[in-house]
Amino acid sequence: MDRTLDDVDVLILDLLQENARISQAEIARAVGLAPSAVLERLRKLEARGAIRGYVTLVDPHVVQQPMLAFVAVKSEEGPGDDSVARALAACPEVLEVHHVAGDDCYLLKVRARDAEHIGQLLRHRFGRIPGVRSTRTTIVLETVKETPRLALPQLEQVRS
Repeated sequence: MDRTLDDVDVLILDLLQENARISQAEIARAVGLAPSAVLERLRKLEARGAIRGYVTLVDPHVVQQPMLAFVAVKSEEGPGDDSVARALAACPEVLEVHHVAGDDCYLLKVRARDAEHIGQLLRHRFGRIPGVRSTRTTIVLETVKETPRLALPQLEQVRS
């Protein structure tokens, strides 16, 4: 699949990362194209997988999930077996599951109500998954930066 982007595609992606609710007319004005051409580009970016979806970023405190933790998981899975990863990913409190190199097998990003909730997840959810050998948890005290926005390497060239 072709993953190359031209300058207009990069600008469109940057605008959408800033505000996914931006109208096609606003994008068209910003990039100097007709709205119909922007619609066609958006469809192509979606079809190529460059745009995977559109989301609303919810403040975790508003939905009583202020506790952020990273959990390293060691598993007993054999090569090619992803059953532990799938079971971890099925837990709604788990926002991200990353297969990592090093002593651990997986690194999870988890949101919960409080430390007690994290403890319950560790004991009653993660610890009961067949193949989970151990977990190591890091509780976040303060978040300095958290963003879903990707740095678009070509953007600086486009804007210069």
